[in-house]
Parts: sequence; C-alpha cells; structure tokens
Amino acid sequence: MSTPMEPTGEPRRSRQPVLREATEALPGVARIAATAAARSTVWSIGAGLRSGRLLVRAVTDPDTAGELVQGVAHDVAEASRTVSDVARAVSSGVPVTKALRDASVSLAEVVLADATPQESKPERERSLRERGEDLLERSRDVWGTEEVHPAYGRILEELAPDEARILLLLLRGGPQPSVDVRTGGPVGMVSSALVAPGMSMIGARAGARYPDEVPAYLNNLFRLGLIWFSREQLEDPMEYQVVEAQPDVLAAMHSVRFPKVVRRSIHLTPFGTGFCTACLVDPTERTSLPSHGIPQD
Repeated sequence: MSTPMEPTGEPRRSRQPVLREATEALPGVARIAATAAARSTVWSIGAGLRSGRLLVRAVTDPDTAGELVQGVAHDVAEASRTVSDVARAVSSGVPVTKALRDASVSLAEVVLADATPQESKPERERSLRERGEDLLERSRDVWGTEEVHPAYGRILEELAPDEARILLLLLRGGPQPSVDVRTGGPVGMVSSALVAPGMSMIGARAGARYPDEVPAYLNNLFRLGLIWFSREQLEDPMEYQVVEAQPDVLAAMHSVRFPKVVRRSIHLTPFGTGFCTACLVDPTERTSLPSHGIPQD
C-alpha cells in the first residue's frame, strides 16, 4: 500500500516528527519568537535611524548617496539571511527552538554592531571650505550666545603660570616700561649696535618664579597676540629711571664706551585685554581696571 502524499509531494508521515517537535516546543518557541521580534524591532529602528542620518547627509553631500544605498542593501540582506538560516537549519534536522535561538542571537549581534555609537564608522573629515561655510552661517545667527573668543581655551593651554602673572600685571598696572641699550657717541650716530634689548622690571613686578625666563615669556605672549612691543615711551619718565637703575641695565651700559638708552613700552593688545578680563579676573573687578589704548609703533 502506498504512503499518502501531500500536495507538495512530501510523504505525510515524514513530517510528523517535525510537527510534533514544534507542538511540544510551543511555549519555548513563543518566548523565543517574542525575543526575536523585540530584537528585530530594535534592529529595524537602528537601521532606520542610520539610514535617516545618511539620507540627511546625502541631501547636502552627494558623496554620501553611495553610502546610503549600501546601508539599505546591507539591512535588507541581513534580514533575508536570518530567515533563510532558520529555514535551512530546520530542514537539515536542527530543532526548531535551537534554530530560532541561534537566529535571534545572530540578529542581536548585528543590532549591537550597528547601534553602538562608539563602534560606528567615523564621519568624513570636513573640508576647510565646509568649515568656513559653517562659520559664516553661525555669524548670521542673531540668536547666538557666544560671548568669548573661541581661541581663549586653546591659549590657556599654551601659557606658563608666570605668563599669567605677567598678563595680570599689564592688566592691572597698565603698560610697562622697557629699555634697549645700544652703542652711542659719534660712532653711534652713524651705526648703532644693539647691546641689550627689551630690559624691564616686569619679572620682578609680576612676581615671576623664573625671572630669567621673562624674555621667553614675553616672546610667547607676543606670539599669541596678547601683548604689543611699542616704540613709544610712557608719559611718566620716573618709570624709566627705576628700570635704568637696575644692576643688569647698568652692567649693559658699562660694557660699552658710549652707551645709549632707548626707551620703549610693553602693552596689552585689545585681544589680550579681552582674554585677561574673560579668563584671569573676577567679573566684579573689571570696572576698576585701567583703560588700555592701542599703542603707536
């Protein structure tokens, strides 16, 4: 007697063990199916968010269009592959519960790999032109709240503690005198040689810990655009008499036969004044600070 056949051509009895196994595993299958559905939902949301971000970028950046197509194709391929894996495993004799469990774990790994921000691919570095356009766009924002220059944070990292003391001296005490010692006399009228440049009492007045480094400190402050070396002298001549009486200045003057002292001054730039008031002093002190004009070269 022949074995009854299903419409599909498969013997009816050969399917009984599979059906019995599926029936017995219904409670566990329900739990696994619910877990797989939840993970699939997370995967769909993560894939949708990723594709949405790519779509927004593709509107302004044509180079992202190819990445968008690849992302959508990847999501579809992962979903199709998971369904195919379950069918292939069951047909080869793997229990239904194990096949569903393995598929849900595989799908969860894809979800975590795509949804974790720190594991996502880094965005393409923006060009200088794009950054410039962004800066101009921010300049047109009348509701912007930027009150300080964005370079102030970087400058703070490039200052020595003694340099901060020098800036406070210039901010609170105003411009400081400095002198150059040069050769003078009849020969100096034709060709004057520099003996000692930029001598001052800034290190002592600021309480610098390393006074010998003051010339380097001043060079760094000038490099950062915070101070200005002016050829003009201060109005009070007594300021220079104190400097010229210092031992190092006297030693430089005595090192040549005909010394000549050229009086100069050191000022905060407007940028330096803004930096000091924003970063180095309390807001309540700003109203009592001396005014700082733009020195003349």
